[in-house]
Amino acid sequence: MTYSRAAVERAMKVYEVLVQALKERQPWIRVAEVLGVSTRTVRRLRWRYEHYGFDGLFDHRHQRPSPRCVPLAEVQRVLRLYAERYAGFNVRHFHQIIRREHGVTVSYSFVKKALQAAQLVGQRRPRGRHRRRREPRPCFGELVHLDGSLHAWLALEPAAQQTLIAVVDDATKQLLYAQLTEGGESAAAIMTALRAVLERYGIPGALYTDRAGWAVYTPTSGTAPDRSKLTQVGRALSRLGIEHIVGYSPQARGRSERAHGTLQGRLVNELRVAGLRTVAAANQYLRERFIPDYNATFGRAPADPTSAFVPVGAGDLEQILCHEEARTVARDNTVRLDGVVLQINKQRGRRSCAGLHVLVRRHLDGRHSIWWGPRCLGRYTATGRAQPRAEPGSAGGYRPSGPPARQAAMRLRGPRLPRHLAPKSAFGPRRRAPSPSADVADSARPRPDVRPVAGR
Repeated sequence: MTYSRAAVERAMKVYEVLVQALKERQPWIRVAEVLGVSTRTVRRLRWRYEHYGFDGLFDHRHQRPSPRCVPLAEVQRVLRLYAERYAGFNVRHFHQIIRREHGVTVSYSFVKKALQAAQLVGQRRPRGRHRRRREPRPCFGELVHLDGSLHAWLALEPAAQQTLIAVVDDATKQLLYAQLTEGGESAAAIMTALRAVLERYGIPGALYTDRAGWAVYTPTSGTAPDRSKLTQVGRALSRLGIEHIVGYSPQARGRSERAHGTLQGRLVNELRVAGLRTVAAANQYLRERFIPDYNATFGRAPADPTSAFVPVGAGDLEQILCHEEARTVARDNTVRLDGVVLQINKQRGRRSCAGLHVLVRRHLDGRHSIWWGPRCLGRYTATGRAQPRAEPGSAGGYRPSGPPARQAAMRLRGPRLPRHLAPKSAFGPRRRAPSPSADVADSARPRPDVRPVAGR
C-alpha cells in the first residue's frame, strides 16, 4: 500500500516523538503539544503503535476515495475547455462561463486549484500597501465615474487599439454606458457618452474623472489644474449643473480603475470567442449582451432606493454638448472655426452682421451653427455649406418661409417672367392714371340734392 509523501513524513514525525516518550525522555503532554493534537489522540496513537507497529501510525482513510470526489473525466474536460477555447480568461470569469454555457457544476475553488495545479493560471501577486476604503454614495446617480481605456480590445485584430469609454455608477456599480471608439479619448467621444447617459437616466449629481486634457486645463505638466479656465466638457457640465470632481491618482479612482480591469479581463475574451473583428459589431455586442450580463453579475442595490438622477426637462442637449467658441463676424459676414469658413446670409432687420460677437458651435454630428444671443444666424454642414432655415413650428424638416397661400400660388403659377417678356394677358389691361383736369371736372359736376329724412 502506497502513501503520499506528506503522509509518510507525518508518520515518521509521530514515530519519533512516541519513541522519545516511551524511553521517558519527554512527558506525554509534550508529545501532544509537538503533534498539535489532544492527549486522547496521543493515547490512541500509542495503542496503535504497540499493536500494529509503524504501519499503524498512517491514516488509512487517505486510501479511500472521497464520495464527493470529482470524476477524472470532468476535471480533464474543464482543463481542456480552458486550454483550447478560453485561454486568457481569469478564473472567476471562466467559472461563470462554464457553468452557464457547458453545465459544469464544480465549485470555483476547485476550478482555481485545478488550473493552478495544471499551471494554466498563475498565483495572484501580493497586494500593495494598505489603503482606506471610501464608502460608496447611497443613491443611484449621486456620483458617476467616467474614464477611457486605450487597449487592444479586439483580440482578433491585435495590431489596432481602441478606446473604451465607460460610465460606472458609484452606488450600484452598474455599467451605465460602454462603447468602443477609434478616435481616442476625445471631447466629442466624452460628450457622446454623457448625452447617452443624460437621455436614458437623467442628470447625475456629480461626475468623477481623471485629469485628462478634455476634463481640466493644466498650465504645465506636474502642476495643479486651473479650474477657472473651463474646457469644453467643463463648460457643458457647468451649464447642466453637474459637480465635476477630479481625481489626482489612480488609487483615488479605484472604482473606475477596477471596472476597467474587469472589462479588460472579460470583454476582450468574449469578443474573441464571439469572433468579432469590427468596432461596430463589438459595440452592438456591448449593448445587447455584455452590459446586461455585467450589471446582473456585479450590480448591487443602493443603500437608498431614491434615485438622484434629475430629468433633463426642456434643456436642448444639442446646444450644450458641443464644441463652442466665441468669434467676431468679419466684414464679409463670415466666421471661421478650425479652418471651416461659415458665410452668414442676410438677416432680417440688419443691413450687415459685421462686427457682431457670436458663438460658433460644432455639434456632435459635425454640423455647425452660429448664435447671436438666443437667435440662430445660420446652420451649416460639416464642410461649411449653409442649410435652409427651419420655420418655427415645422415638424422635423426644412421649408421656405412665407405665407402658405402665397407658396401654393407660386407653385401653381410657376416661375414668374419679367414684365417686358411676359404676354399682355398675363397682367391684364393697363390702367391709365387719372389727370388733374378730370379731377376738377369731376368736382364741378352737379350732385343731387340730398335732404335729411324727418325723424332721423
